[in-house]
Amino acid sequence: SIMIQHPAGIMQIDADYVAHGLASVYLIRQGDRLALIETGTAHTVPHVLAAIAELGLTPEHLDWIILTHIHLDHAAGAGALMAQCPNAKLVVHPRGAAHMINPAKLEAGTMAVYGEENYRKLYGALIPVSAERVVEAAEGFTLNFNGRTFTFFDTPGHALHHVCIHDSLSNALFSGDTFGVSYRIFDTAEGDVLLFVTTTPVHFDPQAMRASIERIAALEPAAVYLTHYGPVAADNTNVAQLLASLDAFVAIASAEKEHKEGRVERMTAAILDWLMARARELNPALDDALRRRWLATDARLNAQGLEVWLSRQEALS
Repeated sequence: SIMIQHPAGIMQIDADYVAHGLASVYLIRQGDRLALIETGTAHTVPHVLAAIAELGLTPEHLDWIILTHIHLDHAAGAGALMAQCPNAKLVVHPRGAAHMINPAKLEAGTMAVYGEENYRKLYGALIPVSAERVVEAAEGFTLNFNGRTFTFFDTPGHALHHVCIHDSLSNALFSGDTFGVSYRIFDTAEGDVLLFVTTTPVHFDPQAMRASIERIAALEPAAVYLTHYGPVAADNTNVAQLLASLDAFVAIASAEKEHKEGRVERMTAAILDWLMARARELNPALDDALRRRWLATDARLNAQGLEVWLSRQEALS
């Protein structure tokens, strides 16, 4: 796996999830101590250990393993990595802690979606983390990482168990999935990026997501490090782009309120069309088949999350 060096000892490691360039984890060095934000899956663990060795350090130097949320592309490797790093504590939102200590329900739920064979291929197996090694990070929690401060913000919208982490040294914010996704393949020579929200199952909430995005922007971070994929600016252009995608996806879903039959397929197609149009506008030179390959999965997952959101509203009405 390729390690990308960013300022202030922040290293981005490809999580080796589905395809290169799709998901990352961040290894942060402060003196001879290490912190990791996101674990990726069981397949990510060897890449993290290799990166630590490349720095001339050992798994014993890793003090903190921090999860933005417990969706498995972010958290499935936690137990396996904790087993390799004897001094590490696992930091997670209070709503996620129980699922890391006893992952049976989380595993069963994900298996129901993907099927067992596909689940194993994507995520491996979830290894429980002992309760005394788990630290719950609620709103306002701070962590002293060898002299630099990580501050935690409760940021629902994508998931109810989501935190974002602000790093005092770099003034960067690690946003998990709250500040959207942005694949580097779409970047322009001028530095413009394609950035859009992720509404995947099961907790999508448009009001909460808008509030969380605006909250991140208000912190004026020097960079926002996305799990998918790498740093982007929290500038007005990018915030506007994120909110435009949120409004567009909610509008697509709202138009389907009365038409339950086959609506996931229709929403998937509409989201994909919207994203393709944005991507063409941003970077006309790219091949359309390539664009589609990078956007199709997000379109489907976003539609599935919007379906859950619609069903929840219908149950309430």
